[in-house]
Amino acid sequence: MSIRRSSALVGAVALALVVTGCGSSDGGSDGSAKGKTRVFTADNGKITIPADPKRVVATGYAVPAMIEGGAPLVGISSWKRGEPMMSKQDLATYKKTPKVAGELATETNYEAIAEAEPDLIVIGVPAPVLGDIDVKRLEGIAPVVAIGPTVPSAWRKLTHQQSDAAGALKKFDVAKDKYEAKAGELAKKYKGVLPQLKLGHVGAYGETAKGTFQREFGGSWGTNIAEDVGAKYYGKVKKPGPGSKAVSEYPSIEELPEALGKADAITYSVNADGSVPKPVKYVMDSKLWKNLPAVKAGKTFPIRYTEAATYGQAMQTLDAIDKSFAPLLKR
Repeated sequence: MSIRRSSALVGAVALALVVTGCGSSDGGSDGSAKGKTRVFTADNGKITIPADPKRVVATGYAVPAMIEGGAPLVGISSWKRGEPMMSKQDLATYKKTPKVAGELATETNYEAIAEAEPDLIVIGVPAPVLGDIDVKRLEGIAPVVAIGPTVPSAWRKLTHQQSDAAGALKKFDVAKDKYEAKAGELAKKYKGVLPQLKLGHVGAYGETAKGTFQREFGGSWGTNIAEDVGAKYYGKVKKPGPGSKAVSEYPSIEELPEALGKADAITYSVNADGSVPKPVKYVMDSKLWKNLPAVKAGKTFPIRYTEAATYGQAMQTLDAIDKSFAPLLKR
């Protein structure tokens, strides 16, 4: 049930998706007793769910979070876009767990989900896409909680909610602590150089056919993890929209000097293998790019794993950021 983060999707993700996932047991804090339930707040309302789920089905963005958290998965959707960011252990779990849905919400296999006999279904897709799923039919199988993406930087909150629903907070907390510790170390490492730079970022989802590029501001996919180590991205979206459109925009290539001409340094998204995506290459091949002050100064930095949406994945992003920014310490 993956959602390709095209500009069309970005516009579709509504601000109303903000969730306040919280749970309260109807029988005390001890959820170990069989049959005990609690009320959980999700995109689709307040849902009564098992306090200690034993058989969980996860889809969309909930898939990597559930795998990392060690949730008792009995079925997941395909999530190929996340495979390059999975650890060997998580990838093995992903591959062996039965697939009950494809990459798209419309590819939900209701029969397969029923056969998996889940006691909880966690749907990790944006609210507009939720309309492609027959939630009522799923509710006839097991309680359904929808916890989908909002603005890119919200993955921290969303993965906590997804893990909470599935009773997998213990591993989540461990991963969160490791990430925050590493981010803190890198922030200290680069405190003498990084916060002083006025940064811009070129994202991977411009549309070359339309002659546009993606400029990402603070809180977006390519920037939010770098911000945790002290990066400062200047500017803001001229015409903010819902979801990711609140933190990124799509100027024409002719607007490149206006968009990034004041940047002291520029970061840009690259693929997991380090190759440059076509929309980014389109920008870098432009004479306008080559004339930018930051480019002339040699202060351009590729960042891998910019689509990280769990703490485990984001650890890889931190490593990539550290490797990319290392030359700053020699100047």
